[in-house]
Amino acid sequence: MSLLTLAIDVGGSSIKAIILREDGTAISERSLIHTPHPATPNAIVETLIELIAKQGNYDRLAIGFPSVVENGTTRGAINLHPDWDGFPLAQVLQNKLGKPLRIANDADVQGCGAIAGQGVELAITLGTGFGSSLFLNGKLLPNLELGQHIFCDRNTYEDCLGQAALDRVGVEIWNARLLNAIITLYKLFNYDKLYIGGGNARLVTLDLPPDLAHKIAIVSNDLGLIGGLALWQS
Repeated sequence: MSLLTLAIDVGGSSIKAIILREDGTAISERSLIHTPHPATPNAIVETLIELIAKQGNYDRLAIGFPSVVENGTTRGAINLHPDWDGFPLAQVLQNKLGKPLRIANDADVQGCGAIAGQGVELAITLGTGFGSSLFLNGKLLPNLELGQHIFCDRNTYEDCLGQAALDRVGVEIWNARLLNAIITLYKLFNYDKLYIGGGNARLVTLDLPPDLAHKIAIVSNDLGLIGGLALWQS
């Protein structure tokens, strides 16, 4: 009998959920609830409990969360609230729900859903912030916080390509910056494939260099949910 996974994707603007079979097929409609602000641990946990209570039957949970996650404890989450640094999210939810659960960085989860498992594969997520995950022959190299690295002048990738930057400079300049980032990241990682996801991937309109065009793929934001199944395959 197939185990049912309640997959949850926590973002800076919304929290999404769906119930999946082990083969990735959905047995429920995707649910969405707005992320509370201020997005403190207590507020997010209460929202998660509210969202989960509205779902159908499930056997286990897989949660993508916008921070480094070490043994179920969040590190950072700068797009949510400072109080997330060092918060034992897995243990808190385990105590409240009594269900087995696994939590990972949201961009890591998105990447798990996108990759082919061959060569060097890089996934980036464009949304409230800038997420990233790196894989070598299908193996995740964890805790890559590329968004916090310097990209242009003294500004990070997130400073230049996050939602605040998009709102400030507009889609045309944002796309030009993204193209520069794609080229820069290729020089850094020599990736075989770059996957671009996240809520703002729908705004990507680029004329890619011919030598890179076949290496770039825009992927569905739903992979941030589907990729949660990979958390239970290891």
